[in-house]
Parts: sequence; C-alpha cells; structure tokens
Amino acid sequence: MTKSPIILALAITLASCTAGSNAGRIIASEDVIAVSPCPDSVFLYTPGIIEGEDGRYIVAVDYGGPGTYMLDGPKSDFGDYKAGNQIRILLSDDKGRSWRPTPARIPMMHEILFKEGGSIYMIGHSGRLLISRSDDNGESWSEPSVLCPEPSWHQSCTAVDTCGGKITLVYEKWVADGHYWPGVGPVLMQADSKADLTDPASWRFSPLYNPDDDMAAARPSGIPVVGEGRPGMLETNVIRIFNPAHPFYDSTGRSVALLARASTGFPDIGVMLKGSENEDGTLSIGRFKKNEGEVYFVHIPGGDLKFHICYDPVTELYWLLHSQIDGRSNARRRLALSFSPDLLRWTYAGMVAIGPANNSARHYATMIIDGDDLCIVSRSGDKAARNSHDGNIVTFHRVPNFRKLVY
Repeated sequence: MTKSPIILALAITLASCTAGSNAGRIIASEDVIAVSPCPDSVFLYTPGIIEGEDGRYIVAVDYGGPGTYMLDGPKSDFGDYKAGNQIRILLSDDKGRSWRPTPARIPMMHEILFKEGGSIYMIGHSGRLLISRSDDNGESWSEPSVLCPEPSWHQSCTAVDTCGGKITLVYEKWVADGHYWPGVGPVLMQADSKADLTDPASWRFSPLYNPDDDMAAARPSGIPVVGEGRPGMLETNVIRIFNPAHPFYDSTGRSVALLARASTGFPDIGVMLKGSENEDGTLSIGRFKKNEGEVYFVHIPGGDLKFHICYDPVTELYWLLHSQIDGRSNARRRLALSFSPDLLRWTYAGMVAIGPANNSARHYATMIIDGDDLCIVSRSGDKAARNSHDGNIVTFHRVPNFRKLVY
C-alpha cells in the first residue's frame, strides 16, 4: 500500500518568504534579443542559456505555433502544432550587449542544454528523444541522433547535474495514450561524461515514475487543488545536495534531488523526488525519507509553473528563478528570484522583471552564473503577444552582484 505523501515544513517556509528590502524593486536589466516574425502564429517558447568557451553566451530558442511552416529550415515531426517546432541559436561575445543569430535550424523542441569536454549538447525531442552536439562553440550543430525511438516525450529547459564524471538529467514521458494534460512522469537519464553522448548505447534510463496515484491523492490529503484540471508533475530539475549536514545528503554521490513543478493550481507547492544510481548501475526514482513519512510535496515559490534552480558554491545557496503569483492562478507576468540553503526553505531575493500587460509574460526562464552576476533568458511577450502563454519575444536579463541580495 502506498504511503500518503506529506508536505514538508510548509508553514515554516511560507513564513521565510518575506520580501525584505527588495520588495517591489526590479533587480535586473532587460533587453529584447529575439522577436517573432508573426506574433499571432509563431510563438517563442522556452529559451535556454549556457556559457561556452571564451565567455560566449549561447542561447537556444524554441519556435512553435501554427505558423512555423513559414520558417526556413527543418521542423520537428511532432510539435506544439502540426507544423512542428524548430530550435534557433543566438550568440553573444560581449556579455549580452549584442547578439547574432546563427544559421542553425534544429528540428526539435523542449531543449535542455549542457556542456561537456569542450562541446555543447542539446537534448530535445520530435516525438522521439534526440540529441545534437556543437563542437564549434554553438555556431553549428550536428544532425540530431535518436536516443530513444519510442514516443512520446516532454520537458522544458531545466537543471542538469554534471558532477562525478557523469551527466544526469530528467526527461519526461507521457504515461498514457491520449496525452491528457499534464499526464507525464519523469525518467532519470545518465551517461558517463567521457562517453560518446550522441550514441544511445551511452545512456541509461530509469523506469518511468508514474505520478498519477500521488497526484490524485492531492485533493483528499488537503492540498488545495484549484479548478477542475487533473493534477500532475512535470518540468523536473536535477539538483545535487552538497552539504553533509543536509538530511538528504548522500555521501556515496549516487543520488540527486529531483524538483518539479506540481500542477495542482496552488501557486507555491512543488514536488521533490530522489533520483538514484543503484549499485548494479541501474537508475531509479523514489522518495526521500523524513522522520516517519516520505517527502513528496514541498514548498517551492511559484511551484505550479516551470522554475529553474542553480547552485552557487560561493554562497553555498541554491538560487530559484520562478513566477510570482499576483493573485491569479498560473500568473506568468512576474519573474522573481529566491534563495535557499537546503531546497526546503526559500527566501525572496527580488523581482527580475514584470511584463507591461497581462498578456506580456516574463516566465519559463533559465539562468547561468557569470562571475558576480546572474544572466537570465525569459520566454516573454510585449503588448502584441497573443496571450501570456504564447509569447512573441525572448528577453535577456542581468542581475548584477546577485550575492549582495542575501539578507
């Protein structure tokens, strides 16, 4: 019999989210770096950012919508609409002051970026799970290799763990036919960093973790599910716990924390799971144990929308880029930053950006640390955007001296 999930330290962490001296103050600059050619039918979905060689910023942008048939170059076989999706690349060699597009047109969607051995890698899907590699600092990309021929996959640009000579990430798979939203579950993926990462034989996959029973327990267990939609979990970040004093620290280095969006309609609840490499080399997903219960739901600001987490070894804090709810469920207009010593207690650091209108989102953002600054790219919209979900621009934001936000 499955144990009921618990909420861990919710009351305590809610109290820790006071705004401090940064309440209402915009802490980042903003520049538009990509614009849709047709905001009514070509939408700029989740961007990813990574730092390449010689300080170059590499940004991938997922183009989707019914109008992508008008775009030059190949598109994914499976997309947000029948016309398919396409990833395009932007480069900056002057710390984001100027940007230039590359000729790359990559037929995939829902990209994840990571760096290994002087190459940049992109995992995405076109129904099938794909990977592409750049060996020239983001200028050109290999034809995507098929990592798994089975449909159907899902993700967003979330955190990847590259510690211990291994690449560990989560991609998600639909748990049933019909694609009810959000009917996906996480699959843990891992490869040795020195392997040929474009070879499907280099990767190991866990069984699919089906969250349906856990999420269905949300209503009777007291999670305040809003609306009539089916609850679910998705868009999972892979995060390593470094502090030996943490209750979930693993001295063997064989486990990571998986933090995901909880689509319950309640704005500040997410999911935490444990991803493990077993002694026989297989992978699995399960629960962390806490006292007499099992951790599942945890407090994460903006946890009902996609968020991004990175670890800063200087402050020994985790930094969270998330939507801030402004009184409406699924609000996408306000992009905020918080920090935590342990992934469980979050403190608000400041407001990164606020869109100029309700249809003008600042959300689904990703970030990197560059020296003393945080560099962020956001799926955004201006007043011409079709709605808050289907944005028409990508914005670049810089938070200078971000460590000084700690209080």
